[in-house]
Amino acid sequence: MPELPEVEVVRRGLDAYLPGRSIAGVSVLHARAIRRQRGGARALAAEIVGAHIETVSRRGKYLWCVVRPRSGSEPRALVMHLGMSGQLLLPALSTGTLRHGRVKFSLNADRDLWFVDQRTFGGVYTDDLVADDQHGSLPSSVEHIARDPLDPDFDERAFSRDLRRRGTGIKRALLDQSLVSGIGNIYADESLWRTRVHYDKPCATLSAAQVREMLDHVRDVMSQALDQGGTSFDSLYVNVNGESGYFDRSLDAYGRENQPCRRCGTAIRREPFMNRSSYRCPRCQRAPRQQV
Repeated sequence: MPELPEVEVVRRGLDAYLPGRSIAGVSVLHARAIRRQRGGARALAAEIVGAHIETVSRRGKYLWCVVRPRSGSEPRALVMHLGMSGQLLLPALSTGTLRHGRVKFSLNADRDLWFVDQRTFGGVYTDDLVADDQHGSLPSSVEHIARDPLDPDFDERAFSRDLRRRGTGIKRALLDQSLVSGIGNIYADESLWRTRVHYDKPCATLSAAQVREMLDHVRDVMSQALDQGGTSFDSLYVNVNGESGYFDRSLDAYGRENQPCRRCGTAIRREPFMNRSSYRCPRCQRAPRQQV
């Protein structure tokens, strides 16, 4: 599933092209892609056709465009969530219909914006904008999503306090989007490897210093992934031009089962975790019962 760096790469690509343009039309090719849209395809078209795109924003893994309707009424949010396999692409008009294309937004320019989703777990819909707690606005459906560690308004002290009150292991807490957003399986494993902490270490046993160190590693690994266009294990994770990122070549833990730890040489271990996998070094990241 795309995580914060992959979604931010897409946001930056959209932000370089969409603001200032208008939506000339919308074609829904798969109803499931707009299952959260009140009123279905007809309502979606009525709200956004002719609308002017003002900004492109992100909270966690949610993307949205602030669009001002043709009537001049209050702006709306056009929300886009990539799910597991979603893509937002800006191909040339001559490309034709894209494979797994679910929704096409015709722009008053030389490209169309396509929402492509092979598994159709993602989707697009319009939503009300509500005031943000710090500044600006965000879709009402995204209010429950916490800020991410790269957000300038991320409250590190409050995060550390709330994290250490959790009665779970550290990785389970990092994946909780109501506590901190944007951290998924890949970057949780990478950050915990760098912090030398086992994924099941109880949150209550972490010191404030360990939380600060872990957050520093989270920011570092995400920033490095952003610089390299994100992590692409297959053709699904691409930017708006269809190009893959290459941070997977720099991963230290995730996906490196049986390969030597880059610190100590011990073989990286893959273990089941929440219906997915966790990767760790059994020497650098000892299980909680082995920690003193």
